[in-house]
Amino acid sequence: MRLTLTRLALAITSMVALAFLVPLAILTRQIAHDRAVGDARQQATAIVVALAVDTDTALLEQAVASTAAGSDGRLAVHLPGLEAIGSPRAAAADIDAAARSRRPSIVEYEGGLAYLQPSVLDGGRTAVIEVFVPDEQIHRGVWPAWLALAGLAVVLVGGSTLVADRLGARLVRATRELAAGARRLGGGDLSVRVEPAGPPELSDAARSFNTMADNMRQLIDNERELAADLSHRLRTPLTALRLDAEALPRGAVADRMAQAFDLLDDELEAIITGARLSSGTRASHSTDLVEVLADRLAFWSVLAEDQGRPTTVVGGEEPVPVRLPRGELILAIDALLGNVFAHTPEGTAFLVGVSPEGLVVDDAGPGIADPAAAVRRGVSGSGSTGLGLDIAQRIAQSAGGHLDITQGRLGGARVALRLPRPPVDQGVRGRGARRVAPRTP
Repeated sequence: MRLTLTRLALAITSMVALAFLVPLAILTRQIAHDRAVGDARQQATAIVVALAVDTDTALLEQAVASTAAGSDGRLAVHLPGLEAIGSPRAAAADIDAAARSRRPSIVEYEGGLAYLQPSVLDGGRTAVIEVFVPDEQIHRGVWPAWLALAGLAVVLVGGSTLVADRLGARLVRATRELAAGARRLGGGDLSVRVEPAGPPELSDAARSFNTMADNMRQLIDNERELAADLSHRLRTPLTALRLDAEALPRGAVADRMAQAFDLLDDELEAIITGARLSSGTRASHSTDLVEVLADRLAFWSVLAEDQGRPTTVVGGEEPVPVRLPRGELILAIDALLGNVFAHTPEGTAFLVGVSPEGLVVDDAGPGIADPAAAVRRGVSGSGSTGLGLDIAQRIAQSAGGHLDITQGRLGGARVALRLPRPPVDQGVRGRGARRVAPRTP
């Protein structure tokens, strides 16, 4: 855009300069020509006055020599029937034509022009005064004037182009900042704001963009508050179930139910805490994927043992920080693991791999025939809600990652949660340093 504006200013200014300078150049040349002819007319008039006083040849020679043109050999007096006095250059035919017409005339020759001034003498005779004007006098001062006009044109065109470039740079800078802010907002960065700059229209667009970003952030925060409130409402039925479980006789079943209620209470607390984080706080939040995965595997391992599912865990020796709150990371991991339990037969083996690139879950089930439909919200081919993988995908996208669904090495579905690592200066916020060790129950 900046180059286009500069070219546009260059083209317009050049056309305007040419529209004025070409006529001025022609006018300058014409003025120089008229000035040279006017000077010749004045000198011819002086000889006309001398002829009116006396036509004596000696006196005329003195009069011719006293003029500037005569002293330069450019003036002559043609008397009828006599030789020319001075330095004639005009052709005889042109002299006779001027004498017959008795009107001043200009005849062009090689190297200049001749100004012919007829003068009527006594007895009806006609004398002709000739003043030769060379090309040097005709064009005197024309080239300096043209050079001055050309320099003025260059200054005007260059100055206008420079001003247009500066204005274009300001316009382009403001436009690029607004576009960059829109891209960052589209990428999920709700903290981005644009400094209003540039023309009034762009400044107004930047202020509108900031207002839109503020409103979006507020709406998302309100939605998270609602999710936190809904999660908090689950505590009431959970408390009633806990009381019923405590009334059971002591034994393995009662202990396992008490442990399950404790885990469920912890996860509800994590979900409420994560949901109530503002968008600005979430952008700088980091959680250890390995630590959260260890907790979730401990939760799902009970069901895996009951269903006889061989489980293999790969990786997890080092922390893997991800840019997500703990509650959302729990939702994503549960969505991937729950997908295995919900859509594969009992006894189906699965593998969980964790690395700096994210989390991978492979299973030996029938696989996913249509990956695009599997992440489409509310669409399910097996009677479920159709929300699990869509939730995982949305969480991955909110952190700047993505969800991949392919065929795994176990023959079934392979679901990979790809998450970018946070900056080095962001610490990992978790509950401990628990690690996932490779194992195969």
